[in-house]
Amino acid sequence: MLPRHQDPIVAVATAPGRGAVGIVRISGQALGPFVRALCGRVLMPRHAHFLPFLDARGEPIDRGLALHFPAPHSYTGEDVLELQAHGGPVLLQLLLARCLEAAAETDARSGQTRLAGLRVAEPGEFTQRAFLNDKLDLAQAEAVADLIDASTEAASRSASRALAGTFSREVDGLRERLIELRMLVEATLDFPEEELDFLEQADASGRLVRMAAQLDSVLARARQGVLLREGMRVVLAGQPNVGKSSLLNALAGAELAIVTPIAGTTRDKVAETIQIEGVPLHVIDTAGLRAEPEARDEVERIGMQRSWEAIVDADAVIFLHDLTRIGEPAYDAAEREIAERLAPGASVVDVFNKIDAAPAAALPEAALTISARTGFGLQAVRQRLLTLAGWRAGSEGVFIARTRHLQALHATREHLLQAQALAACADGALDLLAEELRLAHDALGAITGAFTADDLLGEIFGRFCIG
Repeated sequence: MLPRHQDPIVAVATAPGRGAVGIVRISGQALGPFVRALCGRVLMPRHAHFLPFLDARGEPIDRGLALHFPAPHSYTGEDVLELQAHGGPVLLQLLLARCLEAAAETDARSGQTRLAGLRVAEPGEFTQRAFLNDKLDLAQAEAVADLIDASTEAASRSASRALAGTFSREVDGLRERLIELRMLVEATLDFPEEELDFLEQADASGRLVRMAAQLDSVLARARQGVLLREGMRVVLAGQPNVGKSSLLNALAGAELAIVTPIAGTTRDKVAETIQIEGVPLHVIDTAGLRAEPEARDEVERIGMQRSWEAIVDADAVIFLHDLTRIGEPAYDAAEREIAERLAPGASVVDVFNKIDAAPAAALPEAALTISARTGFGLQAVRQRLLTLAGWRAGSEGVFIARTRHLQALHATREHLLQAQALAACADGALDLLAEELRLAHDALGAITGAFTADDLLGEIFGRFCIG
């Protein structure tokens, strides 16, 4: 994408389909002649004008609002023209085609092509231009897509905070502290004859401790932001007829899965996304697991295989037990076999169902008991899932974040820990300390785009919508 970033671009900026209003957006250099061809007049900057959009013969294609944002005071940092027309798909395609046609025409005043090289924008290219022209940093640019894709109110508010620069300011504050410390270290390396005890006079250890504490605070909120953006995969697992489908329906508040007294009713995965305190949870109901090495038929065997695959990929597994069957030798043996197969280290929540129909049973202390039929105990299950996810009540101050942001912050933390160890050494090891600080600095720069490879930019912006 980057070699073509000087080309003027145009695209329909609103979602596909019919609507009351549709927007066609153009971004490029010196749009004045192009604006006159489409709108028949010069537009006052940053003012909405109600007028006809003209075809090649001067006839109106539609009437709507035109707004001209001269560079650099625009979203992309270039000249931008927005045409707000009626939202019919055919009409918007006519306007798009007219823009491409008008760009290739010769301006009567200058005798030159009005907008040479105008082409249809690639996914995310308007926001990419905003990043390349320093209107947004990379974290803010990603927040644009996250704000559009937000599935909960909490995620939307957090994405808005990231777009406003909250996350970027935190990262930039850390980078400024690192730059100051790097400057002192490099100066000491360049002028060793001064024989200054750098580590003590510059309070390198104290600076590193304070930076690590600030980084931990940012990292904690970034984890929350990743959770808001990506959610948590929760798999409901257990033997046939323990109430997995009933629990899915109860959590979702809708009859999504078929529930019958017949064991093995669920033969394939059923998934639903719910939210708890603004956190998306992708809940997956799976086919019942049997202890026998052979399933009753081929369909059930495939269903069980898919259940185990879902368990491997899960962030958390609700292992559902039937209180009415505890004590039956065959049932208990199957429970032990399933428990042994659950992935070591997986976040497994043991939940005991059918408390409304079960006799008193000896259960582990603080066991989660529920009735998927009546709803008893469901709130405790929800809270346990949030605890496993690392969610803390209240999302104020949380900014939306991505997995790559967490990876960069973790890398920064590792380099800071190495730097702290070097700063505590008796011999100083300033050259190694300088290298760890440089690596920490680079890792932070990758978040906002100060140090970012072109292929990563293509990957990030290629996932945007066109507009």
